[in-house]
Amino acid sequence: MMVAILICGSSLLSSCTTDNEDNPAQSEQKEYKGVPLVILDTDIGSSTDDLFTMEMAYRYEDEGRCKLLGIVVDREGEDYAALADVMNTYFGHANVPIGLERNGIKTPRVFIDYRNLYKLTTGKGEPMFKQTVSDYSTLPDGWKLYRQLLASQPDHSVSICSLGFVSCLTQLLASEPDDLSPLSGVELVRQKVKCLYLMAGIFTSSEEPEYNFLQAPEFAKKFFELWPRDIDAVFSPMEVGNEIEYKPETVISDISRTDIHPIKQVYMNYNCDTGQKMWDPMTLIQAVEGDAMFSLSERGIVSLTSKIGTSFTPSATGNHRYQKPGSKAWCDKMLEKIRSYTQ
Repeated sequence: MMVAILICGSSLLSSCTTDNEDNPAQSEQKEYKGVPLVILDTDIGSSTDDLFTMEMAYRYEDEGRCKLLGIVVDREGEDYAALADVMNTYFGHANVPIGLERNGIKTPRVFIDYRNLYKLTTGKGEPMFKQTVSDYSTLPDGWKLYRQLLASQPDHSVSICSLGFVSCLTQLLASEPDDLSPLSGVELVRQKVKCLYLMAGIFTSSEEPEYNFLQAPEFAKKFFELWPRDIDAVFSPMEVGNEIEYKPETVISDISRTDIHPIKQVYMNYNCDTGQKMWDPMTLIQAVEGDAMFSLSERGIVSLTSKIGTSFTPSATGNHRYQKPGSKAWCDKMLEKIRSYTQ
């Protein structure tokens, strides 16, 4: 989870869609102008920036600033889907569907292992957090939920925020027509997705491989191979969130009203003493609040290196851009925005 992509279903040089009122045959290309329709794709259960991003998504929806269509969990196993269920239920969004990863990364690195958070009990031995899903084995595969959600939305309307691995996205792209849509995965993405915000990549002089891609190089390579070239992509790299640290003592203070809070319980029961860099929220903030808050690179093409790093080649006709690190004042402002949604 160390960086983000903004990907817009667009022409390569300007807006995300084409609005041609004089040509009825192109009516499907009209730009979607409603609130952002968001799918969160998260590797919840390792770092806590996923949790803050999810809480922000719920708050944004409560404010009428976005519609949260679904949560795709890209860390394999039912425990991680249960974490998403706890978050949905606790924050009053129990109806948000969840997709389960069944064929993803087998042994990814875990930084803070809070997968059993949903099993916590009170002093009376009762479950601390309510859950909505009674049987997680009945949840659809993540890629299948993508197909279901995308097929039912207006053309060029969906913003995907990928906070973790690209396993479910890659499986979506490789999927074939089915009862949900007559389109292949690539065609479905091309028709329905407006923007993809993917946390991935490093754009410094370092050749360091990026965490999300490094955990499963084959998924990463296939993702780059299959993602449509007529979709704009803006990466929010690791170096952007690196300078925005939400310290444990501040988190605990900000959630002072109660101890029965899923994020607070992570900090109370697991080793979070190193603090958390705010990589993931940068994807959602840009998806909901737009580009104006960010300094973006010129256009170009991002590719994977042999060491699973990310390389950027400037090109006027390229469909990739990336967020640039901000000043200390900008980082402070972003942290305050995240804190304002942590309650």
